[in-house]
Amino acid sequence: MTELQQIAEFKSSPELVEKLYQNSVQKDFTAGSIVQDENTHIRSIPIVVRGSLKVIRTEEDGREILLYYIKAGESCIMSFLGGLHNDTSKVRAEVEEDAEILFLPVDKVSLFIKEYPQWLDYIFRLYHKRFEELLDVVNAIAFKKVDERLLALLNTKSELAQSKIIYTTHEQLANELGTARAVVSRLLKQLEENGTVQLGRNKITLV
Repeated sequence: MTELQQIAEFKSSPELVEKLYQNSVQKDFTAGSIVQDENTHIRSIPIVVRGSLKVIRTEEDGREILLYYIKAGESCIMSFLGGLHNDTSKVRAEVEEDAEILFLPVDKVSLFIKEYPQWLDYIFRLYHKRFEELLDVVNAIAFKKVDERLLALLNTKSELAQSKIIYTTHEQLANELGTARAVVSRLLKQLEENGTVQLGRNKITLV
């Protein structure tokens, strides 16, 4: 319970933290697990206690784009909005790092909004953060070269893992950037030649 007590909005309301644990289902997931898939009904809201998730949007032609990461202490604002409006999920939430997650039923989300102003503050803060992150995605796609986006993604993954060694594949990176695997492989080779990274089997080390 101490993890959620560190969230800024919850520090003044230990009762809210206790209610979250009492009313949620707690589950553990390994990296690569799908927590919420696209076009499925949202019956509960995930709150990450430990680890991280990545939120991905898939187009009709199968191409994917990484929208943002959900870190410990955060939740998915799209799940909030979809759940409150009885809508289906428009994104896929996949575990990036082994995670412990609380699943709060949608009806409790509405109830807590009425009972705890701190809960509403938490939702608004997440909404603001996700909006800024989505603007960053749009800006990156529109104005940045793929090599800049790739290096930024590697740095983000390193920060999440708290390690210079990133376990991933060229295919996974390509999917998250919405580009071709051959493009990623070529750019990684250039980064290795520049001394920025070291490439290994299914792993990349930031130098």
